[in-house]
Amino acid sequence: MFKPVFFAALSLLATYFFNKLRYKRFRQYAHFPQLPPGLLMGHLKTFDDFTRRGKPDRHTDAIFADMIESLGSPSIMLVDLRPINAPVVVITDYTTAEQVTRTTSLQPTSLPKTTLAYLEPLLGSTSILVSHGSEWKALRKQFNPGFSPQHLMTLLPSILKQSKPLMNHLDNLVAGNTDFSLVEYLTNLTFDIIGSLVIDTDLCAQSEPGKRGELIQLFNEMMRTYSDEKSSLPWWIIPFKARKRSLVGARMNELIQDLIRRKHAEQQQRGLNSERTSRSIMALSPQDTKELSSELVSTICDQIKTFLMAGHDTTSTSLAWIIYELSRTPRALSAVRTELNELLGSDSDLKVVTSKLLSTDGPHFVRGMKYISAVIKETLRLHPPAGTARFGPPGDGFKVRTPEGDEYCLDGLTVYICQPLVHRDKSVFGETAGEFRPERWLDGAVDGNTEGNFPAGAWRPFERGPRNCIGQEFANIELRVIIALIIRRYDFTKVGLGETSLDENGHPTLLPSGQYAVESEVYNTRQVTGKPVDGMRMKVKFASQTSG
Repeated sequence: MFKPVFFAALSLLATYFFNKLRYKRFRQYAHFPQLPPGLLMGHLKTFDDFTRRGKPDRHTDAIFADMIESLGSPSIMLVDLRPINAPVVVITDYTTAEQVTRTTSLQPTSLPKTTLAYLEPLLGSTSILVSHGSEWKALRKQFNPGFSPQHLMTLLPSILKQSKPLMNHLDNLVAGNTDFSLVEYLTNLTFDIIGSLVIDTDLCAQSEPGKRGELIQLFNEMMRTYSDEKSSLPWWIIPFKARKRSLVGARMNELIQDLIRRKHAEQQQRGLNSERTSRSIMALSPQDTKELSSELVSTICDQIKTFLMAGHDTTSTSLAWIIYELSRTPRALSAVRTELNELLGSDSDLKVVTSKLLSTDGPHFVRGMKYISAVIKETLRLHPPAGTARFGPPGDGFKVRTPEGDEYCLDGLTVYICQPLVHRDKSVFGETAGEFRPERWLDGAVDGNTEGNFPAGAWRPFERGPRNCIGQEFANIELRVIIALIIRRYDFTKVGLGETSLDENGHPTLLPSGQYAVESEVYNTRQVTGKPVDGMRMKVKFASQTSG
């Protein structure tokens, strides 16, 4: 008697789960544009198939791009990655993206950011990146003073001071005539800069490996756990890596929390109005608080980790792409150097440029870099270092309408705005959408290349709406200053991937776009954010050796 009942119950249970799985795979989101899902794997196998069709280590965005193209390039695409991740809606159109990042009556600070559990050891559980609602508003208000344009301009001396070791390293690389990872040197530079800005501490990231501070060593150790395509998998799939992150993260917390308490005590002892009072973000945020609770210290610690991570990682990668694009675009390189000559004089010596930028006219010079700003904007359009993922809370009934006229409810779905696809939309940027043309961002024509104004939402490397990047103004200032220091002094030449094609006479081949043809394409891999696969390997010479 027992066996028939048992097998009957087992059969009913199997039927129930089979029907439920069929519903989730084939009916729940059947109205969304998507490739055919599998019953057991959803789109996991499809994603793997597309991964194998190209460079297997390329960024997820490139794989999504191939999948979307195979569907006929709809404005959105559903990717069912259960049970590894929740279903994802990939957005490729700026008008749809604008609906996701705007405020609504239900979501006054826009759709909440997706909880990034795999990044918690790196950023902390209360990071401003993943907080929402009133908690996010309080954090933004608390840290906004440290990122105000007026305050940031007072940081020029620190940026210039931290840039000097980079110049020394580059001078030595010129003498050695060896190739090197540009991203590595720029990452160390931006880490030292953001360390000064956020915690008023020299992290010694540009020192020899054995002389670097413990905090920078821990950050590097942590980043190595995020250096491959498996880095974002759930902890139960990569338990040893997850354990490593937890241990390193705990030690980082100890160091930063101790630093917070020590700096706060020093500031309280000196008095808020002392000329020696630190103007770092860490000091500005709790300056009116006499006693720090454990909860407040933990929260500040998470924000410091977030600012250190975001402030060095994306800026260094963007700067590497800027240098690469300028190295293969002679007209743009010439225009940048001409602008700097007009603003700062023709002498590119470090001491001369530094004195100009430290003068009372320094902020004016930085704001006057119009063409350089266009270069930065165009590079961030083509190579945005990071995207944004939101979540549609179940039951909210949040809907978006695509340009095709279709309406979709995003409840319970991860919503990913794929910036590289939004930024290369030919309906917005024309047939040159995939080309590096800084002139498209200028008010007036430069060599007849201006292409008009574009909708604000079509350019979103810092994202838009109330949840836009708090550090975007600092990133722009930092990039302009570093460009001013190095672009006239050095010529960079890509080696390996992205190397310039030469004709039979050994001369570069110039394309109609005004760029040199290359032997192969440099592409991004995913290492928390997008990074050039080869670290942007370069050789460098003094500009006087290679150009007049």
